[in-house]
Amino acid sequence: MTNGVFADLGLHSSFCETVTELGFTEPSDIQKAAIPDVLAGRDLLGIAQTGTGKTAAFGLPLLQNLIKAAAANKAKMRCTPRHPRALILAPTRELAIQIHEELGKLAGNTKMNFACVIGGVNQNPQVKKLRMGVDILVAAPGRLLDLMNQGHVTLSETQFLVLDECDRLLDMGFIPDVRRIVGAMPKQRQTLLFSATMPTEIGRLAKEILDEPVRVDVSPKEVTVAKIDQRAVMVSTPNKRVVLEHLLRDKDLVRAIVFTRTKHGANKVAKQLNGAGFVAEVIHGNKTQAARQRALENFKNGNSWILVATDIAARGIDVSDVSHVFNYELPHEPESYVHRIGRTARAGAKGIAWALVDAAEVSRLRAVERLTKRKVDVVKLDIELPNKTSKPTEDSERAERRQGQQRSRRPGQGSTQGQGQNQGGSHRSRRRSSGKPGQGGNSTGNSNGNRRSGEAQAQGSENPANNNRSSNVNGNTLTSTNENVSPYGRVGPRAGSSSDGGRGGGGTPRRRRNPAR
Repeated sequence: MTNGVFADLGLHSSFCETVTELGFTEPSDIQKAAIPDVLAGRDLLGIAQTGTGKTAAFGLPLLQNLIKAAAANKAKMRCTPRHPRALILAPTRELAIQIHEELGKLAGNTKMNFACVIGGVNQNPQVKKLRMGVDILVAAPGRLLDLMNQGHVTLSETQFLVLDECDRLLDMGFIPDVRRIVGAMPKQRQTLLFSATMPTEIGRLAKEILDEPVRVDVSPKEVTVAKIDQRAVMVSTPNKRVVLEHLLRDKDLVRAIVFTRTKHGANKVAKQLNGAGFVAEVIHGNKTQAARQRALENFKNGNSWILVATDIAARGIDVSDVSHVFNYELPHEPESYVHRIGRTARAGAKGIAWALVDAAEVSRLRAVERLTKRKVDVVKLDIELPNKTSKPTEDSERAERRQGQQRSRRPGQGSTQGQGQNQGGSHRSRRRSSGKPGQGGNSTGNSNGNRRSGEAQAQGSENPANNNRSSNVNGNTLTSTNENVSPYGRVGPRAGSSSDGGRGGGGTPRRRRNPAR
């Protein structure tokens, strides 16, 4: 049916049938713009956000080009041991796994061989696959370099390279590793680079590795998705837990992601939520890969309906039916806020993004508004709060400056100390009353010993904000103006919520739990 539309892009009829079976009704903007040029063998610089269909935009023409290349050179019809024909680099383990899974679906009956190499898990199964030969290798840079150094993989015959989420690779400190990997590849190759933004360093990298690329820019005119209802509530840090629990009782909530700045904070919030009768999983860089995958799977299939995460989950995690995103703590960089709230309102759906803003975080909220060019509505909630607020003695900007000065005056409180604190908190939080799968296990997520693990660097570099002297600007009571918020005594989403879309895995999150035991 549709597939005249995909055929017009130059895709073979077999792939057109595959995308129809997968439910693709029309190519996305990035797919329309990228597929013809990639099929033509041209290098491409694609500027597009997550959730825009990038995997199919490069995956479909890549698969077709590999088949075409093999047909033209029958001696290379079969992939050879340790020599992948194509390489896709992703910044995080989760994104690599997701790309690997999606490519498997797009490949249909092509009999392509795939492998995914990431840190945090035993490398032996990955090595075994590489020895068998793979057409497409999806990899995180750290583990790939380790395997290259051990002689388990060679890129001297790799003809296709895709760099996905390149700005995230930059943020996580992977660009030197990317240059080393590219240096091991043939100069004659097809290279595709995708990034949500184009900072100077990415532009420099693009000039180095791309050959007369086609530039495709499908970034939205608005930085944030218009269908996301952005709201904020002013609340002191000691009272954020009470406010979060109240908001999680929204009758329209289906699935929610709660973002914290640190690993220790994520562990603490998840432990508190589970202790209050909610069903929450936690994911961050100190979790083993097995624990991270378990947590994500429980969240996807409905065994849990709240995911507490650091920014490691802000990109590359595509979970359907995420109706709410909560910024328990606002990030230091407003761009991270954009990526966080982008986990909701996927595929044209609507979503709600809440920000719990302490007085010392007001300047960060203003930075978000400047970046997005949108005012975030401040909502008052009718909640009786514990009498733990401190008196407002200074404005938010001055408080934040003082916090920064104090941190800078204390030697040794950079990223290394932050990691140490978070690791300690991770160990403490393993004793959970709920006992749900995915929450226990080894909290040292970098068990592979990979010193280049960008996830750990990114998540452990911040200390929890010292907000004890900030205040709730409305005192101990917040007044509600949001009619979608359900009464305080309800836990979890409403049974039979229309926003669920009839998904079979949605039954579990709708069981009533009364935290007031």
